[in-house]
Amino acid sequence: MPKKELKLFATPHDCEAAFYEAMERADLKLMMAVWADDPNAMCIHPNGPRLAGMSAIRASFAEVFSHGPSPGLRVSELRQHAGQTLAIHNVYEIFKAPNPQTKIPPVLATNVYLLTPNGWRMIVHHASLSPQGTTPEDQGVGRMLH
Repeated sequence: MPKKELKLFATPHDCEAAFYEAMERADLKLMMAVWADDPNAMCIHPNGPRLAGMSAIRASFAEVFSHGPSPGLRVSELRQHAGQTLAIHNVYEIFKAPNPQTKIPPVLATNVYLLTPNGWRMIVHHASLSPQGTTPEDQGVGRMLH
């Protein structure tokens, strides 16, 4: 059996960029490369249950990606904390609606990254819809990450 090739993410920012690239492209293989292979890894999608472990996380993103890529996804930084082995990013995810008349509320997401022997990996993604009328601009956030 060939050895699984791991993508090396040298920084939490590299890992996060790959996470959002996978979202934009609906790339399940890249998405799963981002995650730490840890039974305690957790993901919560907006209005969704807590998913724990790689099987549940993989199945959820397979379902999300079955609807196609998310072109026009923008990410704005709100807050970040970086330690030697753990980094926490809180961002706005802004999805472009397929129809210009449709408004999609921004999503607030907290992404937690862990330094593993194989580089930085995501250990938690928790996303929720931003309260109505709350946008990155309302919060004074203007810096685009991805």
